[in-house]
Amino acid sequence: MDLPSSLAWLVDEAAASPAPERFLAELGRRLLCDGLPLAGGALTLSVPHPIIARRTWLWRAETGAVIEALAFAAAPPVEAGREWLAGLGPVWEERIGASPESPLLGWAGIANGAGRDAFDPADADRLREVARFAAAPLCALAAREARAALLEAYLGRRSAARVQAGALARGTGEIIRAALLCADLRDFTALSEVTEPHAMIATLDAWFDRVAGAVHAFGGEVLKFIGDGVLAIFPVAAAPGKAQGDRDACEAALRAIGASRAGMAHLDDVRRSQGLAPLPFGVALHFGEILWGNIGAADRLDFTAIGPAVNLVSRLEGLCKPLGRSVLISGAVAANTSAPLVPLGEHALRGIADPCAVFTLPED
Repeated sequence: MDLPSSLAWLVDEAAASPAPERFLAELGRRLLCDGLPLAGGALTLSVPHPIIARRTWLWRAETGAVIEALAFAAAPPVEAGREWLAGLGPVWEERIGASPESPLLGWAGIANGAGRDAFDPADADRLREVARFAAAPLCALAAREARAALLEAYLGRRSAARVQAGALARGTGEIIRAALLCADLRDFTALSEVTEPHAMIATLDAWFDRVAGAVHAFGGEVLKFIGDGVLAIFPVAAAPGKAQGDRDACEAALRAIGASRAGMAHLDDVRRSQGLAPLPFGVALHFGEILWGNIGAADRLDFTAIGPAVNLVSRLEGLCKPLGRSVLISGAVAANTSAPLVPLGEHALRGIADPCAVFTLPED
């Protein structure tokens, strides 16, 4: 069967598109080559994500560039694709599937000076045919994007990317260097005993928002929430020199601590205004090598980090309360930062053979 370039591509290759933006740009380019007068295109996918409700990619025919617009779950619904297309010319749009959550594909025609506000009927028929041929590859693409959104929400971006790349075998992983952050609320058990469960969940969410938000803002990744605790890493990125990469990771972790402390100070002010107790916490930083990979039972895996460095940062965080400090920093981090730190001497940590040089922040 002799098909136009765009339809042949949808049948033979489109399902393997690496990302929605590449799908939209390539389809738009081929439609232009097939003679359709387009000014732009838009593709909207619904995603199962706790914050983002829909992602919309916007393609401009003149430049070939694609930008992305996000619709958030807590915000009023917006039709980002249609609104953007309407600014370019007449709009043709169709939902690819019966569900309200099915992909939405739209195109803008080239506006002319005659007040044209609709596609030529023949061009609209061709776009309907394109939409019919696009159903199968868009279904595959939407499923991949939904899977990626779920994995990122539950595993974090880096870990999700590793799992999607096929790193699934139990016991496999890689040794990486990273700054490690371990944080924990103080007196959580006592607080949970006197707090209604739904209010306790809201309290935990507010605490995790401040810590995880700060970690993500400075390039880190939360590996897990453990009760009221958080374990996060700041992996060493490729850098001109090994020492520079180590310093960058440690500096990023220290900035994340500063941001999380500021966030918690504001949250405590809000809680006091509501007649609620503040939320004291402890956080520890360490730097070292970890094994980052798959650990668990044969049929239930966790993509996480293990190793002596993880054990040490956990034990160091447990020292916050006895020392009366909210932030403790190991000597390994202190050696990789120029930030002013206050030495607290060497301390024995439970289960750790050698004493650990411990520091804190001047304002702590």
